[in-house]
Order: sequence, then structure tokens, then C-alpha cells
Amino acid sequence: MAAANILVVEDEPAIQELLALNIKQAGHHAIRATSVEHAQMLLRETMPDLILLDWMLPGMSGIEFARRLKSDSLTKEVPIIMLTARGDEFDKVRGLEVGADDYVTKPFSPRELNARIKAVLRRRAPQMTDDPIEIAGLHLDPTTHRVTGHNVHIPLGPTEFKLLHFFMTNPERVHSRTQLLDKVWGDRVFVEDRTVDVHIRRLRNALVASKHEEMIQTVRGSGYRFSVHTEPGL
Repeated sequence: MAAANILVVEDEPAIQELLALNIKQAGHHAIRATSVEHAQMLLRETMPDLILLDWMLPGMSGIEFARRLKSDSLTKEVPIIMLTARGDEFDKVRGLEVGADDYVTKPFSPRELNARIKAVLRRRAPQMTDDPIEIAGLHLDPTTHRVTGHNVHIPLGPTEFKLLHFFMTNPERVHSRTQLLDKVWGDRVFVEDRTVDVHIRRLRNALVASKHEEMIQTVRGSGYRFSVHTEPGL
């Protein structure tokens, strides 16, 4: 699995240290916050791939913060795993109802925590995993950074590779230029929308070799889509 940036929001230093160590050992990067206020400051600097959020925090509770994150257009897609000492079924349901993707009850084992992180990333952010993908004869392997189409090797630059990886893990959806910039370049990188068009053109040209170029479709007025279904007029 590719290294993910995981924001840990936990006010108890010993538990935060343990979480950060487990995350590092699993090959990910831990970003630490001791309160909601601290977490909000960090979110202005970088958008994590996943948030580990403690239920009991000073000031605003984790459950209320989760509700706010899911109602904000910038953070609503970031998966959340709640950390809680509460084993009560009602509390677990509350966490899931506000938009949390999973929960881990303290005390937790490192193996369980890492398994849940991996499962949530695979489900919510498949582009973060190293699982090979194949669609209609087009094969992409994140581990080796190799792309083949009908057994023809397709050389791609780093950005075109990331773009294709994102498309193939999110097929049939229409993505605006802004969404592609956020997901592929990162929302803190200041790049013009037209840069997306340039890289889309390069990607299409590269896919001509295996006759997959038509899978990268322009949806007029909306953006781009990766699809096995060709539609006239796009």
C-alpha cells in the first residue's frame, strides 16, 4: 500500500505516540494534533488521506468535529476512523451516522488498527493502494509504475501515471478540472486549470499505442471521465 498521510487527533500524549508509531511501522506518515483547533490549523496546510479521530477531546468533541468535517466541501471526502473507549452500540452507531467510516475501541491492537486503516483506504481512497488494476485490457501496476495495454508497454511521465491511476480507480465518474487538480496535484499546489488539459492530451497520446485513448473522455462543460463506454459527441 502506498504511504498515506494520516492525521491523528488525540489529546493523550502516550496514546498519540503509540498511534504515530503504529502508523509509521505500517509505512504511512503521521500528522499529529492534540485538539480540534490544532487539527483545523493543520488541515489548512495539508489535506490528509485519512483522519484518526478521538471521541473525547478538549473543547469540541470528536463526534462534533466529524460532523463538521463531513459538512465541509473541502473535507467531506476524507475518510474518518473514530477512536473511542466507548464500546456501547449506541455510541458506535452515532459515530457512523455523522459520517465516520469505521471505529476502533480502546484498548486496540496495532494489527487491528492497521487492518482497519488499510480497509478504509482501499474502500475510500483506492488510488492510495498498491493493488494492480486492469480495465478492458489496460493494466496499471502502482508498485512497478508500469502500464501496459493489450501487452503493449505504455511509457508515462509521473503526472500522467498519477492521472491514469486516479481515473482507473474512479471509473465512469465525471471529474471537473478542479477536482482533478485536488486529487492528482494536491489542493495546496497552485496550478492553472488548463494544465490538466495538457496532461490529459499527453495521456491520450500515450494510450494511442494500445488503442485505449478513447477511454479518456471529455464531458463538455463538466470535465473528464474514464469510461469503457464510448459515447458520440463527447
